[in-house]
Amino acid sequence: MKNTYLAFAASVCALSLAAPAAAQDVGSVQIKGFVTGVLPDGEIEEVLTDQIGLPAGSQTRATDSYVPTVALEYFVSPNFSLETICCVTPHDVRGAGALDGAELIDNAIILPATVTAKYHFDLSGGLKPYLGAGPTYFMIFSEDVGADAAALGATDVDLSDELGFVLQAGVDVPLNDRGLGLSVDAKRYFVGTTATFTAGDTVALQSEHALDPWVVSAGLAYRF
Repeated sequence: MKNTYLAFAASVCALSLAAPAAAQDVGSVQIKGFVTGVLPDGEIEEVLTDQIGLPAGSQTRATDSYVPTVALEYFVSPNFSLETICCVTPHDVRGAGALDGAELIDNAIILPATVTAKYHFDLSGGLKPYLGAGPTYFMIFSEDVGADAAALGATDVDLSDELGFVLQAGVDVPLNDRGLGLSVDAKRYFVGTTATFTAGDTVALQSEHALDPWVVSAGLAYRF
């Protein structure tokens, strides 16, 4: 199922990048190329199953990731637009608190299928700050059991795909009168995941986690 989601998301990204040529007749299109920092939380919110006996004060954190991203934006009107992004980000899950430093999950890849509706404000000098919000669906794949979890007998791990919500704010700054600009963007996602560690056919540990990443981007934009 995850491979199906991944193939679908990749197709959407490819179609999105091909869409501007057809969209020029009906509205303005903006493409943004970013350098993006994805800064998740990853803390345990609830332990559902614990067959290994976690020590008191056990906690987890997800590592940060820095990747290139692409955003595609379609302007329905001069001040209202719809935007989607295309990226994948790798993360590890490490222990915190009583588990400090423990290697629990390696190389979890997140594909955040996201659409936001944005309202742009017109300021002097062409500055256009904006606010946005919308749904997101986190598809998580490729996760591996970390060395310390494997030492406790875990043979497999799964992080669930989940639906969530995102808030967005940023500003577009024109660099010339031919559509080139600078863009700075910040998103706060509200989404979690359920981590399930198995030992053979037995669920050894299952816990709910808050991912809730901040996603901060800066880069160039081209509008036409």
